[in-house]
Amino acid sequence: MPDRISVVKKQLFKNIFDFANGGLAIVSLKGKWVKVNDSLATYLGYSKEELYKLSFQQITHKKDLNIDLENMRLLIKGEIDKYQIEKRYFHKNGNIVWALISVSLLRDDHGEPIYFIAQILDITSSKESKSQLKILLELAQEQNNRLTNFADIVTHNLKTHTSNLSTLVSFLEEEAHDLVQDENFELLKGSVINLTQTVSHLTEIAKIKSVDENKIEALNLYTYVSQAIYNISAIAKNKNCVIENQVDKDHLINAIPAYLDSIILNFLSNAIKYRDQTRDTVIKLSSQIENDHVAFHIEDNGLGIDLDKFGDSLFQMYKTFHYNDDALGIGLFITKAHIEALGGHVKVKSEVGVGTVFSVCFKRPTTFVLESNTSGLK
Repeated sequence: MPDRISVVKKQLFKNIFDFANGGLAIVSLKGKWVKVNDSLATYLGYSKEELYKLSFQQITHKKDLNIDLENMRLLIKGEIDKYQIEKRYFHKNGNIVWALISVSLLRDDHGEPIYFIAQILDITSSKESKSQLKILLELAQEQNNRLTNFADIVTHNLKTHTSNLSTLVSFLEEEAHDLVQDENFELLKGSVINLTQTVSHLTEIAKIKSVDENKIEALNLYTYVSQAIYNISAIAKNKNCVIENQVDKDHLINAIPAYLDSIILNFLSNAIKYRDQTRDTVIKLSSQIENDHVAFHIEDNGLGIDLDKFGDSLFQMYKTFHYNDDALGIGLFITKAHIEALGGHVKVKSEVGVGTVFSVCFKRPTTFVLESNTSGLK
């Protein structure tokens, strides 16, 4: 009976070894292939007989050989039980193939090392995909840098030219009084003013770039909201608007001071601009923790926005929804860009005749330490 069990075990081991999907090998202490399965032979492009005449050192990329040999030495000394590394082999056709190898050591009854047992998985496709992705990311970054430089150059040059045009128009107004009554001159003057405004908007947009993480600070949201309310208090009073700061005094967010100022002020000024003049205007600002974010809510009881009609274009450039004469359609575009540059996002709920709620999710600092700048603005 024991002999039969021994035979069954040997046959079971042989079947597992021979027909495993991944590569399996028994390797001598000197690196010679002692036994390999079909998967490994196919993977490396050799027949089994060809592999048995070689050592793994002969077909291992030289840059990966030393780490493999060092781990084998540690196995023999008993300092480690096993190891796993990524390494490169040379296929029989000369191509490089990547493998994830897991190696352990077989010892005899006296504890002496006999063979290395290696499981060798083909990860060539995965490595090639990562390499291609890395190349694409580098190309995208290079293209982004070029576009950024192009935007900087174009906006700078346009700003210079529009400034010159504005100056020339002013000179003409001062020196040629008859032109003031000329319809074509008035059209020219209006066009120069519009061009100057457009270039100013483009300049602001060009300034919004990916944020250097080193420039992001842990800022107290309540403090910045309070400062924004103070800065806009005269306008709010003139328009009979009540602004309630219900933001939690302990909530910190990751942001850049200038960006955070701009975000809060733009939402406040929009809430006042698009108020419903048939009722008292109330604007409520609040915050709550949502996992690793702080949700900042700006709620008003203004005119509201028809999201079915304008939802897809709400944050697009030069899109307006209430036909105000001073509406430019640039504020929400820049605000959304600032929020996303900080790694956040914005959502909106609105109903015509009821009001609007903008919800901005800011990232929270990883360590919630109240730094010196959180008790007041820099």
